[in-house]
Amino acid sequence: MAGRPRTLESPEQMMELWAIYKKKVKDNPRHSYSLSNKTGEIVAIPLEVPLTLDGFEVWAFKEYGDIHNYFDNSGDRYSEYKVVCTHIRREIRQDQINGGMVGQYNPSITQRLNNLTEKSDITTNGKDISEIKVNIITSAKD
Repeated sequence: MAGRPRTLESPEQMMELWAIYKKKVKDNPRHSYSLSNKTGEIVAIPLEVPLTLDGFEVWAFKEYGDIHNYFDNSGDRYSEYKVVCTHIRREIRQDQINGGMVGQYNPSITQRLNNLTEKSDITTNGKDISEIKVNIITSAKD
């Protein structure tokens, strides 16, 4: 096969990278700082970081090189990675949705990232609007 050599040698290596990334993310929380009413000191509150595909790709790029082609299956050259990439995407989605449902992550952002927003069409029943009719009611005095 012509082209650049692959960054990863096997789907198993992708799963190993994913495990390293997950541990790194979950072991390194971000912090929110607030003033303690009791002590008057600034307190750091650890916040768990959600898993994201962008985060994984950015981290992997710094450590191992570009991996986005594996997820995009560019040129149909990465088909053997499809199952692993699908698993990683689903694990990210599960982490985000579960975290949003229990209030660990912002539920509104979680919904938008995972296309979970509720959409209701209560006016047109899903039909396109092609014209608008307006009835003008005049008083009997006219």
